[in-house]
Amino acid sequence: MLASSVVLLAGCTTTTSGGAAAPTSSAASTASATASGATGCAARVETGSLPDWADAGFSGDARVPHVFGAKGDIVAVVFAHPLRQHRKDGSNNKILWVARAATTSPDPSAPATLVITATLDGTDTRVTREVAGGPGPSIIDMPQPGCWRLDLRWSGHTDTMDLVYAP
Repeated sequence: MLASSVVLLAGCTTTTSGGAAAPTSSAASTASATASGATGCAARVETGSLPDWADAGFSGDARVPHVFGAKGDIVAVVFAHPLRQHRKDGSNNKILWVARAATTSPDPSAPATLVITATLDGTDTRVTREVAGGPGPSIIDMPQPGCWRLDLRWSGHTDTMDLVYAP
């Protein structure tokens, strides 16, 4: 397991520079962290088991790369790790967004669509992506490699996370 964590760390750190990793929402998971820039953009890719609330549809001890939102209200299960700006092998940047179940929505009239406002760390470059129907399967591409800070909004909920896209 340690060797795969080192590979993940090395794979991510080649696209970023310096900094410290953000704390994780799942202390029980084995983690691989990457960070970039003086502005503190950090992406923490975990490789341990998914939490119980996020493992529906997975069998056994689901160990897939994933990133928790800063509040722990959403997790991005990254099927194409590392994420890339250009995927020459014909695959895509598939991410399964899983939100922690809430008994009531903070705003029942809020749209279910997951709206992702992504900002490239250290720049004014900003893009918006949407996942119709709310958290679920998606293909999320970014126009440039680097560390992207994501502002996530769905059904009256909000969270943030950073994802690194390699060239």
